[in-house]
Amino acid sequence: MLRKLLQGNVACVEGAIAAGMRFFAGYPITPSTEIAEHASRRLPQVGGSFMQMEDEIASIAAAIGASVAGVPAMTATSGPGYSLKQENLGYARYAEIPLVVVNVQRMGPSTGMPTSPSQGDYMQARWGTHGDNPVIAIAPASCQEMYDETIRAFALAETYRIPVILLADEMVGHMREGVFLHEAVPVYRKTDAPKGLPYHTDESLIPHMAPFGEGDFYHITGLAHGEDGFPTGSNAVAGALNRRILDKLKLHREDIALVDEYQTGDADTLIIAYGGTTRAAWRAVNDLRREDVAAGLFRPVTVIPFPEEELREAAEGVSQVLVVEHNDGQMLLDVQRILPDKKVDFLGRIDGGVISPKDIVKKVRYAQ
Repeated sequence: MLRKLLQGNVACVEGAIAAGMRFFAGYPITPSTEIAEHASRRLPQVGGSFMQMEDEIASIAAAIGASVAGVPAMTATSGPGYSLKQENLGYARYAEIPLVVVNVQRMGPSTGMPTSPSQGDYMQARWGTHGDNPVIAIAPASCQEMYDETIRAFALAETYRIPVILLADEMVGHMREGVFLHEAVPVYRKTDAPKGLPYHTDESLIPHMAPFGEGDFYHITGLAHGEDGFPTGSNAVAGALNRRILDKLKLHREDIALVDEYQTGDADTLIIAYGGTTRAAWRAVNDLRREDVAAGLFRPVTVIPFPEEELREAAEGVSQVLVVEHNDGQMLLDVQRILPDKKVDFLGRIDGGVISPKDIVKKVRYAQ
């Protein structure tokens, strides 16, 4: 197994290629630009294609088109560009087109501080586009996870026919660490859809997806549609479609959810963190343990759908819960909803600076 010193953004591209990605379309934006730069060098080496588009909207549209044609595809951006991608994200979710969208978050709003860390797009990942729609979002916490979780993002996208968000952040995107470049077995979508019924499903609730124009011509639309892919004016057909695309993630929740727990078995204080903030939280747990505070760390790796059952189990019996985020309290709202009987404290930062282990230890001590 090869181990290389890689930047997180570079590790993301290497993971994507290992997962079978052969098309990338993007537009330069800090702090994700290295993803496009590395993809432009690597994809031609493996028979893939790179396109720098004229803007963020065109970038995700091109990735959607490549995916429909049967080529695993990815695009990458940061906060302002992610905002521009929302309409096409909604389209891809409704038309059930797999792709991976990387958002290397930076401090906002607006142009903000492009080289400063943030986790301010958590709620946007869930609610950014219009309508009720299914969402999978993953938050890597290291360069190794930028590699591993990009591979998993492609597997989830192709398996469940859905765009998957890799919700990274500037810290993880720009740091450099040793990364094991293990081989991956690409997951390819099932393509044997019944002729004329591209959205027919079985008990899995996941339709098969033949490459467009190969073997059978079919219709794709962002309008409510039946199993034949054509628009419908029927409330019953539209309702059944909406219910199915939401329920397919609920049905497969256990296969989608991924959490990482550290020292939670005997914890009296539960720290909840994700993405780059995890690293300070992990250190804080160790520091608190040395001070005889029974702290533990609960980290959702799959942040959407949120691992509610796992959090309730981890929080059972703890007397103190602290949510740590580089925003003004976004995952905090989910935790408060899931743990209504617990006092949930919060530590956030929105000035472009980094939350330190000492900040977390001080907050735990102050809240006790």
